[in-house]
Amino acid sequence: MMRAEIVRLGLHKVDLKIVSDDEMQVLQWRRKLFRDEVLLNGKLQAYSAGLWGREQVYGLVFGRDLEGQGGEKVMFMIDPSSNDWNWSQDQVRGVRLEAKDGPIVAYGSLDPKSLEKPATFSDWMKKTMGMEW
Repeated sequence: MMRAEIVRLGLHKVDLKIVSDDEMQVLQWRRKLFRDEVLLNGKLQAYSAGLWGREQVYGLVFGRDLEGQGGEKVMFMIDPSSNDWNWSQDQVRGVRLEAKDGPIVAYGSLDPKSLEKPATFSDWMKKTMGMEW
């Protein structure tokens, strides 16, 4: 069973702590000027280069052997756009790490709850503006 939690969430960096079979690993995402990097325990696993339209979905395998067999496949997704209207929250909008059984950790715009449509007008006001009637 794999568990994960967000340790740091910023505009250009995200750190996740992943615990699997009593072993802890650190998954990091870093945005640099011309490339985004995904690191596992400080080692580069994937990157996306370019000025615009960089990759936002990465496939990773945890626990495979030296021959590349076995392990648990996960999908790491990130929404790097920031909240332009709210300068106090200078961080990425969404993070999600998902295995075949479902999300391990989900935050912000990539949380399945954020995709649910509000049933009533008061629910919409509460969700979009934080107001309650």
